Amino acid sequence: MATYPPISKDTILGNFLRYVSIDTQSDPDSDTFPSSNNQLVLAKLLVQELKKLGLEDASMDDNAYVMATLPSNRGGIIPVMGLIAHLDTSPDMSGENIRPVIHRQFDGRDLVLHEEKNICMPVKDFPELKKYVGQTLITSDGTTLLGADNKAGIAEIMTALQILSDNPGIPHGTIKVAFTPDEEIGRGAGHFDVKRFGADFAYTIDGGELGELQYENFNAAFARVTIHGTSIHPGEAKDKMVNACLLGMELNQMLPERERPEYTSNREGFFHLTAFRGTVDHAVMEYLIRDHDNQRFDQRKSHLRHIAGLMNERHGPGRVQLEMNDQYYNMRSKIYPVIHIVDLAKEAMESLGIHPLIKPIRGGTDGARLSYMGLPCPNIFSGGHNYHGRFEFIPLESMEKATHVILKMVGLLAEKQQGCTGR
Repeated sequence: MATYPPISKDTILGNFLRYVSIDTQSDPDSDTFPSSNNQLVLAKLLVQELKKLGLEDASMDDNAYVMATLPSNRGGIIPVMGLIAHLDTSPDMSGENIRPVIHRQFDGRDLVLHEEKNICMPVKDFPELKKYVGQTLITSDGTTLLGADNKAGIAEIMTALQILSDNPGIPHGTIKVAFTPDEEIGRGAGHFDVKRFGADFAYTIDGGELGELQYENFNAAFARVTIHGTSIHPGEAKDKMVNACLLGMELNQMLPERERPEYTSNREGFFHLTAFRGTVDHAVMEYLIRDHDNQRFDQRKSHLRHIAGLMNERHGPGRVQLEMNDQYYNMRSKIYPVIHIVDLAKEAMESLGIHPLIKPIRGGTDGARLSYMGLPCPNIFSGGHNYHGRFEFIPLESMEKATHVILKMVGLLAEKQQGCTGR
């Protein structure tokens, strides 16, 4: 059984703070790849750091995918494990000029993020804070997001690699590492070269709170509804005007009210109206359609098509145009045949006294698309809460434990193979 040196919290924290200082917001309106130039800045930094750790093949391709290899230090055939995290932060809130606030020995009272602007996190509104009394919490100053999604995952992978590089006596097989752009806007796996990466399986270190282990996610589709109205001067509008905005409101009312994100949880799917813009003459509505169950997912898409058809019957052909395309699928069917990789992560957590929280992802992940591209890829916690907003926080101790889990999985994989081969 391999023994591991203590993990320095200062090392993890230093890595994390260095990475969040770089604004890497992705841009959904950009047609470039990556969608923002600052992702290249972080990618280049990580290539330099990986090479300093001895991963000599570390490189970045034209699409800002960083890949590197830590060669095996054991003989025999050990499956090649991959570790993946994404470079970008959410476009939902600014990631520029992030000013992290470190709350040491959290005392259980409301967290003050920015005293001058009176921005705080009341414990009554964020009861999950109570789990972390006595720990070190990291937040932003409340004017930006923090960027733990996914700079925490990057910091944890880099810290684990540093420990393995500094301690060659720790047995491990070949480890492949990748840092990817544009995950937050659904493009993260778009140009990922699975063959070049060369792993048998991988883990995205991109989950939430301590213990999360996920191998199910939503099936996802995007729908754009374009409505053509007829604009007439309101003084002469009788029997002539067709208000596109009102038709949009009518269409939305035909969807089930209780099947919206704010009313659903666990494996319950939804229709999510994310944008509605328009005039009397022309309006556009955008929806996210989500469901874990394949059949219900198809039913949701059929239901929206049916509603569009009804609208055209009521108001005239061509008034409502529906464009809809699938974005990604539930990776469960791709993980089940190799469920031992989930069992490996679960065993690693349990051996460290961490209770695995196995639950479906109410969202997407690069791992879903990668799984369908031939790289089975469950998702493991990085430790954060409240991603994509000003109240994002992460306990330093959870980052430390995520790093321990990475090392433990690496060690268990090597030990199991040695046991099988009699070495």
